[in-house]
Amino acid sequence: MRTVNLFIVLGLLLGLNTSCSAQPGKDKSSPVVTVDQEVEVYYFHYTRRCATCQAVETVSGEAVAELFGERVPFKGYNLDESDGKKKAEELGVNGQALLISSGDKKINITNEGFLYARSNPDKLKQVISDNITPLL
Repeated sequence: MRTVNLFIVLGLLLGLNTSCSAQPGKDKSSPVVTVDQEVEVYYFHYTRRCATCQAVETVSGEAVAELFGERVPFKGYNLDESDGKKKAEELGVNGQALLISSGDKKINITNEGFLYARSNPDKLKQVISDNITPLL
């Protein structure tokens, strides 16, 4: 399935490249535009947090840093503060959430975060890796 998706994307990119280069008067030295979107991971929380809430932030932040370094930023936002409320509105978040964002695509892994952060951090790390890697 992954191979089929790859061929579809490559076909679309080749088609776009061909159709754009056939335009009359187009300067051939123009830079190539990439379709890559920046991937970011957000953790939204409130001021009062239990041990599991804190573990979700800690384990997720460490996993993102270890797996992707500076390529993928991890940002925590307090929903009780104005900047947290503003970012939550921007991303359409209504409460506590662990969210992977790339362009218009948003992947909500909140359930997995709360399920695995304390009991199986390696599983949460794998979920994070499995969801971010295809976006890069």
